[in-house]
Amino acid sequence: QVTLEESGGGLVQSGESLRLSCVASGRRLINYDVSWFRQAPGKDRVFVAAVSRTDGGTVYADSVKGRFIISRDAAKNTVYLQMSNLTSGGTGVYYCDADHPLGDGYWGQGIQVTVSS
Repeated sequence: QVTLEESGGGLVQSGESLRLSCVASGRRLINYDVSWFRQAPGKDRVFVAAVSRTDGGTVYADSVKGRFIISRDAAKNTVYLQMSNLTSGGTGVYYCDADHPLGDGYWGQGIQVTVSS
């Protein structure tokens, strides 16, 4: 069993930055593929970024390429999402997702990010 807890959200102005953290307990997060998703009000949850458990490779949604960076700290059992030059399109609840190739997967409870223009 893995418990994920997101933090670092809040209210920022357009153009500002935030760093989200996803801290895991129960298992080593380094053994999971970890992704960040965003759910805007009234919309579906959409993929933002992911980091691979195998080689640390990263993938980003086109809308955040060049502005967001996903990274992990194995010692802290944490995955980060550094968000720069935020726009109003970045508003929503951000969720951390950890998936293991053997099938188990976990979601955090989500953290609110609001970008005002």
